[in-house]
Amino acid sequence: MKNMFLGLKYALGCPCLHSVQINAFVQKSLTLILCFLIFAQSYTFSQGIVYPLTNEDVYHMVDRFEILYGNPSIFYSSQKTFTRGDITRYAQYLDTTANIQLSNFDKNDIQYIYDDNNDWLAQSETPTTLTGKKETTVGTLAYPQYRLNRKPFLKFFYKTPANFWEMNKENFSLRLNPILNFKISQGRDDEELIFMNQRGLELRGSIDKRVHFYTNILESQARFPDYATDWIIKHRAIPGVGRYKTYQSLIFNIKNGYDFINAQGLISFNATPHIGVQFGHGKNFIGDGMRSLFLSDFANNYFFLKLNTKIWKFQYQNIFAELANQNVTNGDELLPKKFIALHHLSYNVTPNLNFGIFESVIASRKQQFELQYLNPIIFYRSVEFALGSPDNVSVGANGKWNIGKKCQIYGQLMLDEFVFKELFVDNKGWWANKYGMQLGIKYPNALGIDHFDLQLEYNKVRPFTYSHYDSTNHYTHIGVPLAHPLGSNFKEVIFKARYQPLSKIVCEGRIMYAKQGESSLTKNWGETLTVPYTTRTDDYGYFTAEGVKAKILLMSFDASYQIYHNMFLDMHILARKKDSDDPTRNQRTLNFGGGFRMNIGNTRLLF
Repeated sequence: MKNMFLGLKYALGCPCLHSVQINAFVQKSLTLILCFLIFAQSYTFSQGIVYPLTNEDVYHMVDRFEILYGNPSIFYSSQKTFTRGDITRYAQYLDTTANIQLSNFDKNDIQYIYDDNNDWLAQSETPTTLTGKKETTVGTLAYPQYRLNRKPFLKFFYKTPANFWEMNKENFSLRLNPILNFKISQGRDDEELIFMNQRGLELRGSIDKRVHFYTNILESQARFPDYATDWIIKHRAIPGVGRYKTYQSLIFNIKNGYDFINAQGLISFNATPHIGVQFGHGKNFIGDGMRSLFLSDFANNYFFLKLNTKIWKFQYQNIFAELANQNVTNGDELLPKKFIALHHLSYNVTPNLNFGIFESVIASRKQQFELQYLNPIIFYRSVEFALGSPDNVSVGANGKWNIGKKCQIYGQLMLDEFVFKELFVDNKGWWANKYGMQLGIKYPNALGIDHFDLQLEYNKVRPFTYSHYDSTNHYTHIGVPLAHPLGSNFKEVIFKARYQPLSKIVCEGRIMYAKQGESSLTKNWGETLTVPYTTRTDDYGYFTAEGVKAKILLMSFDASYQIYHNMFLDMHILARKKDSDDPTRNQRTLNFGGGFRMNIGNTRLLF
């Protein structure tokens, strides 16, 4: 059995497994996984392969569809990532329901989903070409929506629009796609170029239609705008990536760039017809907004075990994950570990109304997971209290309401700690009133214009929220916030406008305005999560955005032209201004440029 564990260690690339000592949490998890793999049967509703969070286009499509046409409880969109099977079934529901009238652009979106997930279309003997003509049987899948390219590249590649190479056998399927992302821009008063150069591969498939797997690997070199570089230096990590090496380029005359590699690998299957399992390295997102106060994709991939239980109108999600503390300067050091256990219950009251409750706990135990947090149906706060209150517990609630198939109102309330009297009766800015709130609205087809979509969102997080007295128990992964990019002690408004004038062209503009209170040399104002709240100098006088006041205004515009399926030509403009009470912290950023990308989302640094 130990050899099987070690084999899985190298197969999954899990840095937390060591040949000398196998983490108890991981060993128990792997035992559970092996049992399921051996005994699991084929079920109608398969867990499927995850849709990467980087594919913003698909997640935006699902948002639009849910608001305009309703959600028949096929999946629970507040819990991300989605699976490809769920999204494909939802597209089929929209495509075949008689009382749903889709616009031409909506039909194009649905066909995009079909092409991108053709491994989830039913078996048939007569696939069609892109011209609609019948072809001879090729022993593969499809509904009529399953499309073959008329002239595959070199006869073997791009037989279908979305996949560079694919294999379809009775008990085995495989898809292989290259990943490319090259962007270059010039900043005002900047002697060096800003660029992103990424190359990688994406592989996904299934075995016996029961076990599904997904992996990608991405090698990158980049130089970021000055404000992002300052953030990286402060937190010793790159947003969304984590660890890095310094990089210099003689060709582009780059002296302060970064070199980093990132990988994702997941196995998923159904343990029962209603319980799905995901296991490996990746990210998750809980919420309906551009930001999340519960769990976002801002931090690096992490090792996790996720259980999704769907019963009636409920979906109950458990995530048990291993995280790392702040980065270390020596690349040969083992990063200090900590662990998170969280659960989120989502309830579809009606096809247009959803509520959810959330709880999480961060625990630092060096190499040992706190086994009591493995209980999937217990309140973590009660366990944490019984252990002596050593850990960082948060609770919250969220909801959304699709109104008249016109718009959606959504929100979150996150509670870290508070006392009712100190907050509502005698509010003098007590430091331990730690909470965050979000309120937003989505308005697709605004002003009656097809695919002109607007979104407005407000976020507020009190000082010291997400932090802890233990310097290792803050709500971060490798020093990067697990929730909102700004950490805490801020107020923020974000506005997004997205317009698709033609089926191949998408334009998107964003405006973000935030006020944040930053710490001075002599006082901790609670905006940095990695600083223990015990370093505060007072107990009262902490109000949101107080401290060394900073006002941040960020405006961006992106335009993309899809030259082929998942191949884009991009152009972008970004302007950012930060005005601080401390003039040495003022920042000015203006850059514009463009690029080409393939099979990857449009990465943005919007903080």
